[in-house]
Amino acid sequence: MTPRRSGSRHHRWPSRVLPALAVALAVVAAGCGGDDPLQARSTAQVTPETTAAPVTPPTCPDPSADATRSYEPVDPDAPSNDPKIAEIKARGRLIVGVAADVLLFSARNPIKANAPIEGFDIEMLKAVARKIFGTENVDNKIEYRVITYAQRLPSLIDNSVDIVAHTMTINCVRWQQIAFSTTYFNSGQRVLVGRSSTAESVDDLNSQEARICAPEGSTNIDNINVPEYSKLEVVGVSDITDCLVKFQQGDVDAVTGDDTVLAGFAAQDPYAKVVGPTFSSEPYGMGVNKANVGFARFVNGVLEQMRSSGEWKKHYDKWLSVLGKAPAPPVAVYGR
Repeated sequence: MTPRRSGSRHHRWPSRVLPALAVALAVVAAGCGGDDPLQARSTAQVTPETTAAPVTPPTCPDPSADATRSYEPVDPDAPSNDPKIAEIKARGRLIVGVAADVLLFSARNPIKANAPIEGFDIEMLKAVARKIFGTENVDNKIEYRVITYAQRLPSLIDNSVDIVAHTMTINCVRWQQIAFSTTYFNSGQRVLVGRSSTAESVDDLNSQEARICAPEGSTNIDNINVPEYSKLEVVGVSDITDCLVKFQQGDVDAVTGDDTVLAGFAAQDPYAKVVGPTFSSEPYGMGVNKANVGFARFVNGVLEQMRSSGEWKKHYDKWLSVLGKAPAPPVAVYGR
């Protein structure tokens, strides 16, 4: 590919940077003080990792395996002798790894001062915490640790957190490093472009030799670092919000990510649109340390109750109705 000259890049409207900056500033401001009880249990974002994105995605030794297959659930209301749950109870709080800038799923409200992290992912974690501690009010029972995409697996492997809910796709490569719950949401990868763009799909962007941004450590960047899209100029960053800033500054032509995440970006930026069909399947699961099978079974029991009681739909209607009418909750697959 012929290198682009910096002078040929179009600087989109400078004022478009404001929405993303508002989110970033809200995160910083919320972490700097105030009387919100959650502040004492929220840590600042970890320093981004600088590992380069892989040229090709990792291969799975058994690609025929159903990656969404998880462990049989246990009744979360029954007495438990699981050591991980006992550890969490003794500590007095559940330590969770989350995003703070993925609108709809896990983000601080950029308008409300001292706003807690909120969204669909957070509701999943609160449901788990309620069952562990046996109380509805779990605001002081959860410690939020903000992590990047690339830090999701390492934070579970080294036990920095008990559980991660971070729009994380279940796949067999990750199963080799951590354990997953059953699927709690089904997403798919698409692309976000400017309103004036003629591209209608990732294939169009590939034909145009476009600059496209995706977060390192994600399946999103793996899915475009393949020979089929060899004409794309792939830009890897630490977090998906960094892609939005690069897009708004004119440093990239497009952003690729899960359709759920891109919908939040489009809601922030009136000059952006999400185009094309999904070109991947992204089943989201909550992750735990590979050794904590009992805890994974417990989490699966919580999710079973949420599916059958209507609680899953209630949270969808609150946070994700912008995506359309609530579908049926993802069907759990067991037998691992």
